[in-house]
Parts: sequence; C-alpha cells; structure tokens
Amino acid sequence: MGQYAVGDVLLAAVALDDRTPPKTRPVIVIGTGTSGLIRICPVSSKPPSDAPCLPLSIDDFATGGLDLFSESYIMTSRVLTLRTGAVIGKKGRLNGEALAEILARVPGPAVPGRSANGPLRKFR
Repeated sequence: MGQYAVGDVLLAAVALDDRTPPKTRPVIVIGTGTSGLIRICPVSSKPPSDAPCLPLSIDDFATGGLDLFSESYIMTSRVLTLRTGAVIGKKGRLNGEALAEILARVPGPAVPGRSANGPLRKFR
C-alpha cells in the first residue's frame, strides 16, 4: 500500500458508472485519509456529454505525465473513493495551478467510507 498525496496522478481500475465494468485509467487524487482510502476523479479520453469536466494536458504536470496524444478530460463531477491497495501505479504529479482549478470544481468532501456519488465502491 502506497502513500499518495493530493495532486498525484495514478493508474487504477475504475468504472465510470454502474453499467460499465472497471477499466484501467488515470485518476487524480483530490483527497487522502488515514484509513487507506483516497478520493479520486477519473480521467477519460472523451469528454462526458452530461457532466462537467476539465481538459488535461501534459503542461498540467509538475513531474511525470501521461502518454497524451490528444486532450484528456478530468471528470470533476465523478468523485470516487478508492483503496490505496487498488492503485496500479503512479504516473506523476500535477502542478499547483492545475490542481487548484480541479479542487475548485470538485463537490465538497465525502463522508468517510462513501463517495460523493453514493456508497463506497471497492475496486480490486
């Protein structure tokens, strides 16, 4: 189990909704806890048609990065809670300006053990 900080960009298997299976994708850490849980926003290669998002580019990284051939999108309305043991790897860290913009658009803090979108989803 790793130690992660707000602004880290990780890889994890997450589902964007209840109808689709989990897929390995980048996620942005937007909150950390002491019980091995982190709050994340998933990243998608396609902007959602029904929810707010922010574009993500290589210039948004302070260290590391993603293999971005085109713009990706941070799904700021889709906040999930993830066990740190479910993280596949770390890809980098966002710069302060990009992180501040994300945090300004994310809904308020989730109740421990719950995501902002309902019960805690445990991803393996």
